[in-house]
Amino acid sequence: MAADKGTATFSDIANSISAEYGFWLDDAFASGGSAGYDHKGMGITARGAWEAVKRHFHELGVNIQKQPFTVAGVGDMSGDVFGNGMLLSKKIRLVAAFNHRRIFLDPDPDMAASFRERKRLFRKPGSTWDDYDESLISKGGGVFSRQAKTIRLSNEVRKLLDISEPSLQPDKLIRAILKMPVDLLWNGGIGTYAKSSSEGHSDVGDRSNDTVRVDADELRCKVIGEGGNLGFTQRARVEFSQRGGRINTDFIDNSGGVDCSDREVNIKILLSDAAKKKGLSRKKRDELLASMTDDVASLVLRNNYLQTQAISMSERLSVARIDETARLIASLERTGLLNRDLEYLPHETEIEDRRSRKQGFTRPELAVVLSYAKIDLYQGLIDSKDTLEDFLQIDPQRYFPPVLRRRYLGLIPGHRLSRQILATLISNALVNRMGPAFVKRVQVDTGAKIVTIARAYEVARIICRATPLLRTIESLDHKIPASAQLEMMFEVSRILRHTCYWLIEHFNDELQIVKSVERLKDGMASIYTRSATYISKASRVRNDYALQAWISMGVPEKLAGRMSLLLVTRAALDIADIAAERKRDVLDTARLYSTLNDGLGMHWLHNYAEDLKVSGRWQAMARSNLRDEFYRIRRDIALLLLTSRSKRDPEEVANKWLNAREEKVARFIHMIEEMKLRGDIDFATLSVAAKELRSLIST
Repeated sequence: MAADKGTATFSDIANSISAEYGFWLDDAFASGGSAGYDHKGMGITARGAWEAVKRHFHELGVNIQKQPFTVAGVGDMSGDVFGNGMLLSKKIRLVAAFNHRRIFLDPDPDMAASFRERKRLFRKPGSTWDDYDESLISKGGGVFSRQAKTIRLSNEVRKLLDISEPSLQPDKLIRAILKMPVDLLWNGGIGTYAKSSSEGHSDVGDRSNDTVRVDADELRCKVIGEGGNLGFTQRARVEFSQRGGRINTDFIDNSGGVDCSDREVNIKILLSDAAKKKGLSRKKRDELLASMTDDVASLVLRNNYLQTQAISMSERLSVARIDETARLIASLERTGLLNRDLEYLPHETEIEDRRSRKQGFTRPELAVVLSYAKIDLYQGLIDSKDTLEDFLQIDPQRYFPPVLRRRYLGLIPGHRLSRQILATLISNALVNRMGPAFVKRVQVDTGAKIVTIARAYEVARIICRATPLLRTIESLDHKIPASAQLEMMFEVSRILRHTCYWLIEHFNDELQIVKSVERLKDGMASIYTRSATYISKASRVRNDYALQAWISMGVPEKLAGRMSLLLVTRAALDIADIAAERKRDVLDTARLYSTLNDGLGMHWLHNYAEDLKVSGRWQAMARSNLRDEFYRIRRDIALLLLTSRSKRDPEEVANKWLNAREEKVARFIHMIEEMKLRGDIDFATLSVAAKELRSLIST
């Protein structure tokens, strides 16, 4: 039970019964009671939904915490979601709102004065729109009863609503509010207010609002925030999204309350162990719970931030990856987890139609796919016979607030729901960063177990230093264009994907998180931070080009440099691994690579293999195989030339090897130069080059 301020007593009753029966959950049986987190007091549901709203506007180039924007809403200031939401920015211009009794209109609000008045009403127990100080309402506005036969509309209101009628019945006025041109439509109420144009009112199942409901193609707001449940049908969301509106779903926007309840329950379970093993008293426990309120809220809001960001990433790639998403949906359907019709996801004929129109999946649809991908991964981790405790060894559980990790770190592995919490953390982190189809794609391509894929991602994230890099990108919200941030995040996910494949290829189901990190982390760090000491001439040219490309997008130079160095990651994995294998200095090994790179013209081959245009999954796999073959060839040469016993300078060793094959190397370079003159490099051309290069090193 997730209780708000008004129903907290129900939680207390449930918890008292739990305690009476000696149930192991004790007062963690129901959340939100007198010793739990007050959702309305925290404003957690509204704040979570506001993260979604902020992201929508950020991607439209607007900072709603600093720039004025107009809002129409469903609800009143005494409500949890509406009331808290309308206090989350001082730049809100609330021009219209309604609940089941009143209609509020303020055509030209004074932002500061109206904000103060909304705060006063929020703090006043049982307030209604009738309590709003009419002297603060701008000319032509007012508070009107929904029981009136008609409501006379001022010129200011008609202009605001973009209508010509001098008066309207209350229900028609509400329809006009829903259809008005406004920046944000904030739903903090109860009821379904929009359906798709193809649906009838009987399809909605909310007869009480049939007279005020509008069609999605009539909505003229830019953004919809769903703090309340079921405000829009899923088909309405899809239609609104296809027409250019920005919307997620209710279960994405208002997930903060559920997340907060989950954390409360799991924290109480942990502290129950602390009471038994550390002598923590109930009074001290309750004080500790209260002291962690802000930390819990921060963890919840971080989830909201990352989940909406993940949808934006998927949306950005939706057209290019429509086949991948379609295969994922079909796979989830075959397992019985997903019902396409129930979730209003398109069938193959509609997907084919979108493919031909160069349209992908919408945000509401991607929200559903993202959620099912997490459920599928979670269940796979839970059902696996493998332990998940190794995830704790390298990266202590971030689910709990810092104070609990400091005081009771030793109790966390023994948490009664430790495996479930870990599976949730892993699923959220992996799918949010890598997209919903990643795990299924890797399974098909490699045959690896789900836990192996999760371990590969964890190792990749650490050795590629992805977390601090992504945090730096996120810190640039409203400082650089959102499109540049999403492009950087996509590049990071691409590098992580390549790293995961490399790890699975080399270690497969024997992959161990701690052992792999210890083997590769320091070497990778040296390669990333000491590039000036080893990078080849050809690589430097490409890195400089990438650096300038990032800078041209508005990326700060230091971050642009870090992003451009991601290009060395795939080679760096081999270099760090070979250095560990041969017990050689990683930078010396990198210099050997660079010498061979320049001497054989391999960088040009890598670039063209990377840049080959592909269409569909099979061509993409062919490109990947070709690219990997060039990397394998370089790795084989390096392993051949480096031995743990030799003390000779690796660069000298590489030059000697090249000089000993001078004639054959010259013929190979001549072949490469001929290929460059052709211009239209294709799979066949590069396959010939790979075969010739393999033949060269075999001698």
